[in-house]
Amino acid sequence: MPCVDLARYAGTWYEIARLPNLFQRGCVGATACYTLGEHGTMRVENSCRNARGRCRSIEGTATPVPCSGNARLRVRFEGPAGWMPVARDGNYWIIALDEDYQWAMVGTPDRRFLWILARERSLPPEVYCMLVARARCLEFDVARLTR
Repeated sequence: MPCVDLARYAGTWYEIARLPNLFQRGCVGATACYTLGEHGTMRVENSCRNARGRCRSIEGTATPVPCSGNARLRVRFEGPAGWMPVARDGNYWIIALDEDYQWAMVGTPDRRFLWILARERSLPPEVYCMLVARARCLEFDVARLTR
């Protein structure tokens, strides 16, 4: 796992691909915006549009897991989503990160969730293929990735 500089990680990330999940059903054009918060936390805002073009978003807080180099975060969202338990090891693991912070791959240790993110709305095909290959080696079900 990389060591993550949260100040460099902050900002807007575009979703390039993801494993299907219930909370993003019908989402297109998803983005995640991270803002540095107090005491080493980050503010999180995830947004997307539905098929009718309506925007929906959810906000939360990400707290680094101690001794993880900031690569493992405990993300807790507001509202009913906040009732979900969050593992002590975190539910947001940055498993690959470009040295210039231009792309990232985020997953969960149970391999149910995976996102490929980028600072731009697209990735060069060779970078995307490299990340998919890395995810496959980490035993994520990459055949289910949606773009």
